[in-house]
Amino acid sequence: MGWKAAEKLFRHWKILRGDNVMIIRGKDKGETGLIKRVIRSQNRVIVEGKNLVKKHIKQGQGHEGGIFSIEAPLHVSNVQVLDPVNGKPCKIGYKRLEDGTKVRVSRGLAASGAIIPRPEILKERRKPRPSFVGPKDTPIDLVLEKTYDAKAGIGMPDL
Repeated sequence: MGWKAAEKLFRHWKILRGDNVMIIRGKDKGETGLIKRVIRSQNRVIVEGKNLVKKHIKQGQGHEGGIFSIEAPLHVSNVQVLDPVNGKPCKIGYKRLEDGTKVRVSRGLAASGAIIPRPEILKERRKPRPSFVGPKDTPIDLVLEKTYDAKAGIGMPDL
């Protein structure tokens, strides 16, 4: 299960973290689950609780060894997003609404054409921003200080 780069990367990803998908090929064919992680460098996704493999981990300092079941990545072509209306796997298309917002819609033979909402989990960051001030951060009083005024000509260098 080493790292392997994909030969040709997908440029436009339609499957997002938090989507409800059905596995269409492999040992877990026909099962559904949520996408836990998207690995774009390998064109793969990890589905929660699916495609489990046994991993042998040697005991070391600070952790216990043993045989553990972990989720292995699936190729993105082996999963399809579920239609929110009828619950069948479908392809994803894009459409613009009257107000100009771009939305994902279900398309295909068994699709209802309904809007597939963006998952709520995408609104929170995977890596939270640091909340402490570091040594290289600019102090807030210097950030808020006005250094150039176009009308008064203040702050212009002598050319």
